[in-house]
Amino acid sequence: MLARNAALLLLVANGAYFAWSQGYLAPVGLGPDTGREPQRLEQQIRPEALRVAPAGSVAAAPPAPAACWQAGPFDAARAEALRAALQAAGVPATAWTMEAAGPPARWIVYLGRYADAEALEKQRAELRALRVDTAPVAQPALAPGLSLGVFSTQAAAQQHLAQLGERGVRTARVVAEPRADGPVLLRLPAADAALRERVQALAARPLNPC
Repeated sequence: MLARNAALLLLVANGAYFAWSQGYLAPVGLGPDTGREPQRLEQQIRPEALRVAPAGSVAAAPPAPAACWQAGPFDAARAEALRAALQAAGVPATAWTMEAAGPPARWIVYLGRYADAEALEKQRAELRALRVDTAPVAQPALAPGLSLGVFSTQAAAQQHLAQLGERGVRTARVVAEPRADGPVLLRLPAADAALRERVQALAARPLNPC
């Protein structure tokens, strides 16, 4: 009797395993995990949108910010040749200045450089409306530009600049008056990498941070 019952249980167990393994019991939630159930595909979020990035691909680095760079000093002859080369190459006049490399004799409250005479005259008209006296700058390194005052010390020039700021003059700055026969520095007040490389090739000198 026991043998008959054991054989019957074994037969039932084998039948249940066969039904389970073939997926016949899946409708009631019983069945082997094949990894191919439709519910698994439903859990994926847009699998067709997945892409494998090429090896070594990285996001482009942001460009370096503009900064102040300078080269020199240059003697008077080389400075004049470099000035002509910059103008011939179309480097904007507002992108560079030439300043005295040695101790200056005087300091100028300065506006410029302007792209052309028309821009300079427009600025002079705006300053006249503010009752600010101006004079053209004669030094080639600063022309075309405007002088709003010439001083023997930097401190006095800075004081005058502050007073002009209270009257609405916002873009002037204090610069050293270049000596007619002294060495000068080429300065790019706010140059990006492209401008720096372009000017460095014309100057044939390394540019260094200001």
